Amino acid sequence: MSLFRSRPSPPTAFTRLFFTTDIHGSEPAFNKFLNSAGHYKANILVLGGDITGKMMISVIRQADGWEAFLFGNRMTAATEDEAAGLENVIRTNGFYPYRTTPDEVEELEADPQRVDALFSQLMKESVARWVQMAEDKLGGSGVKIYISLGNDDRDDIIPVLEQSTVVTYPDGKVVALDDKHEMASVGYGNMTPWKCPRDLPEEELAGKISEAVSQVQNMASCIFNFHVPPHDTDLDLAPELDADLRPVLVGGQPNIVPVGSSAVRQAIEQYQPLAGLHGHVHESRGVATIGRTVCINPGSEYSEGVLRGVLLNLKDGRLLSHQFVSG
Repeated sequence: MSLFRSRPSPPTAFTRLFFTTDIHGSEPAFNKFLNSAGHYKANILVLGGDITGKMMISVIRQADGWEAFLFGNRMTAATEDEAAGLENVIRTNGFYPYRTTPDEVEELEADPQRVDALFSQLMKESVARWVQMAEDKLGGSGVKIYISLGNDDRDDIIPVLEQSTVVTYPDGKVVALDDKHEMASVGYGNMTPWKCPRDLPEEELAGKISEAVSQVQNMASCIFNFHVPPHDTDLDLAPELDADLRPVLVGGQPNIVPVGSSAVRQAIEQYQPLAGLHGHVHESRGVATIGRTVCINPGSEYSEGVLRGVLLNLKDGRLLSHQFVSG
């Protein structure tokens, strides 16, 4: 973990929570997430959603080895060890390698439903491997691990998370972080131009939020782990897109607009929790205060191999401090 830029002093009589989000299938980022418990002396790890990758990459068997195309570049492997290395490069970039043949590639290209089923299978296998990594590394350590889904994830990976004895899937629930602090989690998002698997109209998202927060015992010391940030803050600014998903230009520059959720903002304004942990908008790393609530988006640079996160020090129902970290 020498890549991390800072090493805060260990906690004494308070709870330290490490939060990160939007790693989109990057295995190095997930490894860093697990390592953050020891590196930062964190009692609690929270991964806030959009954990799965976006694409399957065929690793095609050829007469002289293996072949794959990543970002338009042809990559080859002559031996089994080289093929495994090629697969690691694919996983590092948040994609799923799939060993196949030229004939099967043709069959897959003609059958989108089969491709979708295969992608779902690879996704579940990857999450199951991550869960096993968490159990091997942190099982018995006393560190609490919470992994949520985001709007870009699929519900069919929920059973993989729920079967773990070390990882807790918190979505739609309220969990006790310690004897003074609770966390309410909602991993759904408001509608996006991409129509992601867990995008919802604002009124439906508001219903999910209401159902979750109704379980909170003490709102003043509760943390909202909501994947999407509140609307019209420094946490939700992104380029506006047209109907063809192209950036809208104003004066030759992308038009930056708020894309967060009005339902999330309304809930924070109404309930005034201690803090809000958000992600979704990778480029909007920052802090915003809504009433008494400190809302944080650590941003994401998973494709660059960087894990962005934030440390929260909690004690007696208070947020003592927060600190952005990356590595």
